[in-house]
Amino acid sequence: MTNSIPMPGKHIVIAKDALQTLFSTLQAANYTLVGPTVREEAIVYEEIGQMDDLPVGWTDEQGPGTYRLEEAGDGRYFNYVVGPHSWKKFLYPPKLTLFSAQQNGDGVEFTANKESPQYAFIGVRGCELAAIAIQDRIFLEGQVTDPHYKKRRERAFILAVNCTQPGETCFCVSMQTGPKVKNGFDLSLTELDESFLLEIGSELGGEMLADCDWRPAGSYELNQSRQLMLDAEMRMGRSLDTADLPEILLDNLDHPRWDEVAERCLSCMNCTLVCPTCFCSDVQDVSDLTGGKTERVRVWDSCFNPDFSHVHGGNLRPNIRARYRQWLTHKLASWEAQFGTLGCVGCGRCITWCPVGIDLTEEAAAIRGGQS
Repeated sequence: MTNSIPMPGKHIVIAKDALQTLFSTLQAANYTLVGPTVREEAIVYEEIGQMDDLPVGWTDEQGPGTYRLEEAGDGRYFNYVVGPHSWKKFLYPPKLTLFSAQQNGDGVEFTANKESPQYAFIGVRGCELAAIAIQDRIFLEGQVTDPHYKKRRERAFILAVNCTQPGETCFCVSMQTGPKVKNGFDLSLTELDESFLLEIGSELGGEMLADCDWRPAGSYELNQSRQLMLDAEMRMGRSLDTADLPEILLDNLDHPRWDEVAERCLSCMNCTLVCPTCFCSDVQDVSDLTGGKTERVRVWDSCFNPDFSHVHGGNLRPNIRARYRQWLTHKLASWEAQFGTLGCVGCGRCITWCPVGIDLTEEAAAIRGGQS
């Protein structure tokens, strides 16, 4: 074992309890640790302080419109499927004060939001890394960048996890986003029986391991990791045929399937709120009771919200059929023309957290199979 600094591209092995040393090093570097933990009968992403805060020995069972936490008792730290939270809530918060205006004598004093939290994300899956990359294109690579997203994103440290536990609603293989993480991480981790296999993704990632005892990975660990990834690929609960999908959807805007799904859809917005790539928002001005202070606040919104498509002269999407069609065709069709990629990463959250179990993969397949 050694505690020198491993270089990018290197694969190393650490004992499982050495992960706490990494956590302590990140905290000493002023990172706020955010990772999976058990709360209110779900595995959610929240601030954590130590290894014991992770969902040790817990897993979950998911299906269309169903989620159940289960105690596996296997002592594993990352043996679960993605839950209702995504990293979007930390990079693109559901509520963010942009600036405030305070009455000051005869004038007004403006204060801009200069928050710049420094997060270390623990346990980011391949599908979620792909989602972050998509939001990077939206908020950082266009003609106008989002300064709040930019500051949070530039300061984020990412400890990714290769997914060995796909769920019934997962289809990341179809979207080529997992289960193995590909890039965009500082460190990636594969949980083996008695140890963690780590891949160094950046110089910063290697530096954070300076106090950890590690050894170079051998053929046994590398082969075991490859087999775990192959097994996970074979256990995907869903699949989605993406061949010519944008053209198929946009050529079938009058397909009867839109009416069928509209009869079930509640327009509750759950799918867009749990989605790691959806980014619709609203900007509101909120004043205090005295009228002396006003805040301009950005909040998450949804294309399923009837008011979202209300403009002068009427509503562009006055019914659920129109709103569901807008969401699905944007996610799986027009998003590609806008940003060069589909807006779905195959995480399956929209299926699991839909109260009536509407399945995006079924809807796309139905339109493909009965296209006009």
